[in-house]
Amino acid sequence: MLLGTIVNGICIIIGTIIGKFLYRMPEGIKATTMQVIGLFVVVIGLQMALTGDEMLIVLISLVLGAVIGELCRIEDGLNRVGKWLETKFSQGKEEDIAKGFVSATLIFVVGAMAIVGSLDSGLRGNHSVLITKGIIDGFTSILLTASLGIGVLFSFIPVVLYQGSITLLASTIQQIAPEEVLNTFIANTTSTGGIMIMAIGLNLLGLTKIRVANLLPGIIVVAIITIISIKFF
Repeated sequence: MLLGTIVNGICIIIGTIIGKFLYRMPEGIKATTMQVIGLFVVVIGLQMALTGDEMLIVLISLVLGAVIGELCRIEDGLNRVGKWLETKFSQGKEEDIAKGFVSATLIFVVGAMAIVGSLDSGLRGNHSVLITKGIIDGFTSILLTASLGIGVLFSFIPVVLYQGSITLLASTIQQIAPEEVLNTFIANTTSTGGIMIMAIGLNLLGLTKIRVANLLPGIIVVAIITIISIKFF
C-alpha cells in the first residue's frame, strides 16, 4: 500500500545525493541557478492557481489558514527543526540546512499530486501518480540541493509521513467525503497550493519573505469550506 510513498521518498534522497555534488559550483552560477528555479516554481504555482473555479473559497481558506498558522507558529516550528538538523549535520560548514529543509518540504507536500496519488495508492493500489511525483521530486531535489544544500534531503521525512497517512486513511476519507466533494476539494486544493508554491518561488527569488508554512492550515480550511458549500449551498 505504501509503495508509491516509499518510492517518492527514495527519489528525493537520490536526487539530493546527486545535487550535493553540484553544490560546490561557483557562487555566481549557484545564484543564477537559484533565480531560474525560483522563476520555474512561480510559473508552476501560477498554472496550479489558475485551475480553480471557486477563488473566493481559496481566498477565504488562505486568509483563515494564515491566521491559524501565525497563531500556531508553524513556520517557526519548521525552522526550529531545520536549525536542529543544522547543528547535527552542518559539520561547521556554512550551509543553511533550515532553508533547504523548509523550502523543499513545502514544494513537495503542497499540491494535488500528493493527495490524489496517496488516495489512489490506498484505495486502488495504483501507485503510478506517486511514482510520477517521485520522479519529478527527484529532479527537483537535484536542482534545490545544488542551490540550497543538503537540507533538502530531510524533506523526505514529512513527505513520507504526510502521504503515508493519507494512504492509510484513504478508505476512511472516501467514506467521509463523497466523490463530488473529493473532486471539488482537489480542485480547490490545487488552486490554494498553487498560490503557496508561487509564494515559495518569490521567496527563492529574494523578492519576498512570505511565511509560507503558516499558510498550510489553509489546506484543512479549504476542505471544511468545500464540504459546507456543497452540503448547504
